[in-house]
Amino acid sequence: MPGQLSFFTAGVRPPAVDDLDGVLLGIAQLVRLGGTARLSVLVDQPWRVEAILTAYAERGLRGAAVPTGEGMTTVRTPFTKALLPCAERWVRGAVKSVPAGFALDGTRLRLWAMGAGRRDDHGYLFRLSPHDPAVWEPAGAALAAFGLTASFLGPRADGPAYRITGRRRSARLREFVGDPPAGAGDIDWPG
Repeated sequence: MPGQLSFFTAGVRPPAVDDLDGVLLGIAQLVRLGGTARLSVLVDQPWRVEAILTAYAERGLRGAAVPTGEGMTTVRTPFTKALLPCAERWVRGAVKSVPAGFALDGTRLRLWAMGAGRRDDHGYLFRLSPHDPAVWEPAGAALAAFGLTASFLGPRADGPAYRITGRRRSARLREFVGDPPAGAGDIDWPG
């Protein structure tokens, strides 16, 4: 039925800290310290900084933007107990890995797009961290299980990333992630 919201569309349920699993599929990192954890996302555009800070605030987390001096900004939380369950799911030793039973929804997909998504000439890319190869295959499996089968691009082919192509999948992607955050350009958000 046209115009009907899917249960999986971003914004149909209240924000939760577990939603931040979406940015962890991309380029975000978690660091544990004692009984706390910190989430950091390295971004390259001001709209991404504001969107991620807003996402943190919606989940009751403070955030700070720390310029790196290389045209990038780290958007991070302070060390907090609220992120410890997330760190326990995602970090094994010093390695980030997708938790068993992980499933995407519209909110997690939206957060992945905010932190590490962009269009290219062939479709929409969900970038992955080159430092977390253990995440690559499960991220693709999660996209496929969510009905968004994507092509993997290796590090030598403008990746690591997954590319969503095709009119039907692109329409589903737009439905799931919702409207672009303020300031997101045409190249940054599924169109």
